[in-house]
Amino acid sequence: MQGTKKISSAVIKRLPRYYRYLGELVEGGVQRISSKELSSRMKVTASQIRQDLNNFGGFGQQGYGYNVKYLYDEIGKILGIDRTHNMIIIGAGNLGQAIVNYTDFEKRGFLIKGVFDNDPQLEGKEIRGMRVRMMNGITEFIRDNNIEIATLTIPKNAAKEVSSLVVQAGVRAIWNFAHTDLNLPENVIVENVHLSESLMRLSYTIANREQSEHE
Repeated sequence: MQGTKKISSAVIKRLPRYYRYLGELVEGGVQRISSKELSSRMKVTASQIRQDLNNFGGFGQQGYGYNVKYLYDEIGKILGIDRTHNMIIIGAGNLGQAIVNYTDFEKRGFLIKGVFDNDPQLEGKEIRGMRVRMMNGITEFIRDNNIEIATLTIPKNAAKEVSSLVVQAGVRAIWNFAHTDLNLPENVIVENVHLSESLMRLSYTIANREQSEHE
């Protein structure tokens, strides 16, 4: 494990991919794999894989490759998913409901403890056995349930006020689907997910590929 070494964001972004591919190998009964074999599966160069993993001390043995289960578990520890994280969903619309219904989060240690909305018509509605609560009880709920992460699937005009409220209540991280940037204290971790930006990047790639095909 690394000490105080600064790891680049590009490496951190690749770690969940390693974890996913290694998980599939574990399920398939594969016990060891070389960086070259992992490279052909992931479409990342073998040298890049070795470089990435060397940031954390390296896990391979010359002539042997990587022990798949060990590497899977170690990357899980690096990503912090060897422990559980309590989270809440704020916004019980279509996106919020889809997140609640996605059971793979629990397998990764992300436990959805509550769903909140400010629409009285949604109060008490059940989503996968979890009833929607109103926002007026959110501060007490966060404190009583040791909530670490708040997921925002709400309109951008409400996101700033709601994010400040949950941070004051003790939330340490925000998973932000609201289409706006949040101005929060530096010790609060914010992961922004802009779905339309992702689609625009996809559109750019399609447009450029079509152009190159016609040249």
